[in-house]
Amino acid sequence: MNTKRWVAIGIAVFLVIFSVGLQLLFSVINSDFTEAFDSATGTSYMSEEIMEDGDPMNRIAVLHVEGTIQDTGEESSLLGSATYNHNKFLERLEAAGQDDTVGGVIIEVNSPGGGVVESAEIHDKVVEIQEEYGKPVYISMGNTAASGGYYLAASANKIVAHPATLTGSIGVIMSTVNYAELADKIGIKQEVIKSAEHKDIMSSTREMTDEERGILQSIIDDMYADFVQVIVDGRGMPESKVRELGDGRVYSGKQALDNGLVDDLGDLEDTIAMMKEEQGLKDAEVFEYTGDGFGMGSFWATAAEGLFVSDSDLLGIKELMGKSNSPEAMYLYAE
Repeated sequence: MNTKRWVAIGIAVFLVIFSVGLQLLFSVINSDFTEAFDSATGTSYMSEEIMEDGDPMNRIAVLHVEGTIQDTGEESSLLGSATYNHNKFLERLEAAGQDDTVGGVIIEVNSPGGGVVESAEIHDKVVEIQEEYGKPVYISMGNTAASGGYYLAASANKIVAHPATLTGSIGVIMSTVNYAELADKIGIKQEVIKSAEHKDIMSSTREMTDEERGILQSIIDDMYADFVQVIVDGRGMPESKVRELGDGRVYSGKQALDNGLVDDLGDLEDTIAMMKEEQGLKDAEVFEYTGDGFGMGSFWATAAEGLFVSDSDLLGIKELMGKSNSPEAMYLYAE
């Protein structure tokens, strides 16, 4: 390798370390500052941005599910860019439910789905908002609201899709990569010591047995049955109809309307107008939650991102440096 290439690699490594370190520093500062505010006031600070002026005592809260629905355990991406944050979203949804000035909630969904547990947690919170707090919840579907993105929407008071939305993909998927033949060809052998026969089920280094495939299929079937029941309960559809529609395929927004999976067609603006008209909220102020509080860490991290390394580059490096490849059941539409 020539000198120039070594220099380039060295600079890249330095920028990665510097950028990650900068984000960690400001994350700590931001976290401490926000925790101090919460401790002093006894409340969790959430910034808001007004989307439409109106009665501040009679409001509509708009929340966004953007990206894969998965609890990564991270507050944000490496440089503070906007990514789906599961815990933060649940906190905002709970805050909207508890806020006496909020008369209705709209969730804008632009997601291919994600984790089984995370999707169910949002669905359960939607039901709680409706039943415990007595507030209507509408769904506005963006480009994609498939699989887990549909699961969380199924029990909403109203689902509005754009005609070109990709939705549906009702089902469960679990996958892994099997490189046993490649390992044999290049002379790699993995030695496994296990406590029981199925401890290494779905191993990437050997063929799956019929018994193991049956075990995993039974799990997928149970999760699929739960998905079907959520739609049966939320949409008032016969189970046979849901299973007929739920063969994993995606539908356009118009097809979803024709099949009873959504209630109307339109965008977020249309959904807001529908809620105002139908829920007695004509003069309501419309707002959305923004940021994670005071956001100084995000501010400086964004500046660093522009100066140094793109977030997508860092995420790619992060994956190469050891992202877990553990098989996981997902309510996920994979293109």
